[in-house]
Amino acid sequence: MTVKRRLHLGAFMRPVSIHTAWWRYPGGAPDANFNLDHIVSFAKTLERGRFDAFFMADHLAVLNMPIEALKRSATVTSFDPLTLLPALSMVTKHLGLIATASTTFETPYLIARRFASLDHISGGRAGWNLVTTSNPDAALNFGMTEQMDHGDRYRRAREFFDVVTGLWDSWADDAFIRDVESGDYFDPAKLHTLDHKGEFFSVRGPLNIGRPVQGWPLIVQAGASDAGRQLAAETAEMVFTSAGTIEDAQAIYSDIKGRMTKVGRNPDGMKIMPAALVVVADSVEEAKERRALLDSLVNEDSALAALSIALGHDASKFDPDAPLPDVPESNQSKSGRERAINLGRRENLTVRQLAQRLGGYGGHSIVGTAQTIADEMEAWLEADACDGFTVMFPYLPAGLDDFVEKVVPELQRRGILRQEYEGKTLRENLGLARPENQFFG
Repeated sequence: MTVKRRLHLGAFMRPVSIHTAWWRYPGGAPDANFNLDHIVSFAKTLERGRFDAFFMADHLAVLNMPIEALKRSATVTSFDPLTLLPALSMVTKHLGLIATASTTFETPYLIARRFASLDHISGGRAGWNLVTTSNPDAALNFGMTEQMDHGDRYRRAREFFDVVTGLWDSWADDAFIRDVESGDYFDPAKLHTLDHKGEFFSVRGPLNIGRPVQGWPLIVQAGASDAGRQLAAETAEMVFTSAGTIEDAQAIYSDIKGRMTKVGRNPDGMKIMPAALVVVADSVEEAKERRALLDSLVNEDSALAALSIALGHDASKFDPDAPLPDVPESNQSKSGRERAINLGRRENLTVRQLAQRLGGYGGHSIVGTAQTIADEMEAWLEADACDGFTVMFPYLPAGLDDFVEKVVPELQRRGILRQEYEGKTLRENLGLARPENQFFG
């Protein structure tokens, strides 16, 4: 009898929802993204639903769109991920805790220390979403007048990864002997000083915290450009992707796993988790009505701002009732621009229609009943389009509750979602190996 592959589930939290209008949905909690009690409740619900991880995105700028659009946004204020996630570790036991931290604006030593600390505090449940930050407005908050070039950002990120993982390996696992009789707290032979000197960084080390519980916190990557995929193939153990169709997802899956093989990594050492906004109801028509209601709450000025950000150009200058014109590349996210252009062409959308879609959420959506949603997820899993999904909830708390109460039991009934957690660490639950220390065998 063939054993079914298991589906992994991450929850994309910002720290609540990615849809622009989530906070306006009837019955929702408009302050949820900055209300610890609500977020604690969501984390507990995710753990009850046997999710692998709480994945917290982050942004480093507020003034990234015109104020008339910005005033509609609920994400202008949110907790710092590496302040929030240790708090969530105190109220959960199994849920992985993944935070975004930028390689463009942060420093390797502090990132290594913070994620090692989170891994120890949580008992081995930390993950680092390694991002290069494409938002030029963020640069203005870090003493830069313009954004770093795309290629430079990725070279810096690759070196950043090497420094951080080298620092995590500063200490052998058994370095701290704490011999009360001799008075030796650690064995100096089991301490490594990194002495890194590279293009972007000079870092002596060692790290002033013991080796993380997982060896290294889980490495997560979300870049979809060619440079992003290569970085993922070389470094990542979980990849957050965006794909509009199963064919797109299969192509991304095959490409990244193939790149892993070329750089000498085992493709089974990575979980690829496409994003999906999931709307659940007792009938497909009701689910579609819920999505339509949600999208109707997106304001036009917010919609145009979202399209402008995706394209890297001011969309208010385009004819709103005509198809999207040819748009040249910018120094912002290349994959975001391509997704917007492809969506507009694929569905023959006008600029106004494309903006409305992106203003809410323009990525892949699964809208239906527990059965139809499980059908699609299982089909993607069996077709090598994914190893699981990064679920986005349309509104909170009802959207999360609906998924856990309706979709999770259906996935479990089919034998593709765990009934209980496999281990105590995030790596154990994902079926991923603990890295060997590169300096101590």
